[in-house]
Amino acid sequence: MGIKPSIETSPHMTPTSPLWGLPDPDTAPEFYDDVVLKRLFAWIADSLAILALSILVLPFTAFTGIFFFAAIYMVLGVIYRIVTLTRYSATPGMLLTSIEIRRSDGGRMDATLATLHTLLFTFFSTFFLLQAVSIILMLINDRRQGLHDMLLGTAAVNKSGRL
Repeated sequence: MGIKPSIETSPHMTPTSPLWGLPDPDTAPEFYDDVVLKRLFAWIADSLAILALSILVLPFTAFTGIFFFAAIYMVLGVIYRIVTLTRYSATPGMLLTSIEIRRSDGGRMDATLATLHTLLFTFFSTFFLLQAVSIILMLINDRRQGLHDMLLGTAAVNKSGRL
């Protein structure tokens, strides 16, 4: 059983490197190991949770929500992500896979950044080409950042175990 990485105590961050608050992927690759796969599993878990919440809402619309179910799903998804990213710097799916989103300075997300992250994620997810670009970026860059992460300076990292 290895020692869990910790951003707060990592000596692998230097003010001279870009995104200096995030662990350096060259000297601390353990922060980024398997993050892309974990993000996929987290996305699946979160999607199922949002689907369940959307179905639970239907009776409160006298089942007319069936006609605008996609809108219900999207609105609940945005609320779900903003609330959980603000509170935990991770969605419940991310918590299950032991990853969290960190700011460029290494800190946890606040409400503003969580909102921006969620809105960009949702926008990019609605367009196949943007989503494909985001996935490709996660696969090829050292910090495993999607397009929305790169624009905001955030990165998904393996959790330190402090949440």
